[in-house]
Amino acid sequence: MRELTSHIVNPANDRLSIAVLDEPGHGGACHEYMIEAGEFAKMLHVKFQNGPINEVGVNGVTHEALIAILCDRLKGFQSGPYSCEDNADALAALEFAQICLQKRTKARMERGVEGTHVV
Repeated sequence: MRELTSHIVNPANDRLSIAVLDEPGHGGACHEYMIEAGEFAKMLHVKFQNGPINEVGVNGVTHEALIAILCDRLKGFQSGPYSCEDNADALAALEFAQICLQKRTKARMERGVEGTHVV
């Protein structure tokens, strides 16, 4: 098990522990993470899609789904009293990431390799 620490910036984030629960898979990325916070042990288990949906079915979330959640939250902050340039920059970066991932998927669909392990 490996621990991630890049999220730690302030005392609140010091209380969040992020563990990588598995070894990298076929594509080189891990698929399972656990976020814990003191009394809230096993607060959140994040399981990413492992394998092509066409072959193994839906068995986890995608990057695109998590980015959509983060964008929604930041849009909410931007529409309220916490609106700021830093939130706007973070939102723009996440929206760009979403565009890049969608571009990759569309290109894979055009090549007929989406949903497979073919690069």
